[in-house]
Amino acid sequence: MFATLDIDIRPGSGLGMFEIGSSLWTVLDTLRRFQHAFPHVEVKYDPDVSATTPIVLHIRPHLDLLFSGIHQRLHTICVRKLRDPHPPLTLKYKDTILSSPEVFLRRVDVRRTFGPTYPGDDLRYPGLWFSFEEDGMGDGMKGGADDKMQEVKRVLVSQKDNDGKNRDALDEVAECPAMQNDLSLAVVKVHDGVTLHFYSSSEAIHVQLGRTTAQDLNLDLGPPLRVHYKEDERMAIHSQSAPFSEEESDYFYNYFQHGIDFLISGRTHTVKKIILHTNVPGTPLFQRYKRCNWEIEGLPEDDEDDTPPRKRFYDRFETISHFLSPHEPPPSMSLDRTDDEENVTLPSSATRLYGYDGIILEVTESSQVVAVVLF
Repeated sequence: MFATLDIDIRPGSGLGMFEIGSSLWTVLDTLRRFQHAFPHVEVKYDPDVSATTPIVLHIRPHLDLLFSGIHQRLHTICVRKLRDPHPPLTLKYKDTILSSPEVFLRRVDVRRTFGPTYPGDDLRYPGLWFSFEEDGMGDGMKGGADDKMQEVKRVLVSQKDNDGKNRDALDEVAECPAMQNDLSLAVVKVHDGVTLHFYSSSEAIHVQLGRTTAQDLNLDLGPPLRVHYKEDERMAIHSQSAPFSEEESDYFYNYFQHGIDFLISGRTHTVKKIILHTNVPGTPLFQRYKRCNWEIEGLPEDDEDDTPPRKRFYDRFETISHFLSPHEPPPSMSLDRTDDEENVTLPSSATRLYGYDGIILEVTESSQVVAVVLF
């Protein structure tokens, strides 16, 4: 016996528990907590452009969630197979039941509930769209538009533009309440640290290597989601300094919700390393961290240069490498994060580490930088 999926429509805002503008990381984390209600979830993306691909979460059989390619924000929600009984679906708008196992949603019902709209095969309202085809898009004024009893096959909820129109499917999501207090941009400066900018805030937070303390992070960013004491010392073999003593064990502050880790010195309790994660689909750390929209800032051309050059997370490794050093890329080390995982097969499990003065890039075989380490 399947429990009924009872969801409400909020034009331009969301549907059920899903809010337009929510991050991919947040939505997938929520779906994990509600596996009893959403047991079958597929992640679909274009592996050829994995860094900037729009991502679709297909929640069988009723829901498709489309996320934007750059910021990985929920852009459009599609409800389909309204009459599929596994599980039964009840769709509401305010206090009105639009569709249920006993109620079929038809063209005339949409007009009665939402009023008149512009002519066309589909019925479109600001932030809301009713389609009479199972898949694809309608062709405007084609046959069937005058059939009052025509049954709705799909319902789509998307963000409204300022003029009330629906946004293009490939547009980024405009700032909205779901983004409040989320990290919007991380500006990286080698040998210095990172400046963090947040939605709904004009004040930036500057985290400096060797100066910002664990207490500063707690005050500025709140407590981390996890504190992890450093146990993996395999990279110490490449270090010229003496190994750490157990009394001075370093530890990580993991801010998964911002896509950032901070390595804190066990001796001085100041930031030693900053790790920024790109959250690329198909890589081992996908979905462990929210995408961090990082940009590496170079030196200004002169004292009057207010816009120093930057390279962004979706730029190819070759471009970023030349930006950091105009010479040939440095020797690299191979890393496979699935070595300790049995029965795990990923298209991009192996990465390479390239070390520069003050910064390390973790790069996939397709030249995508999946992580930046500042030290």
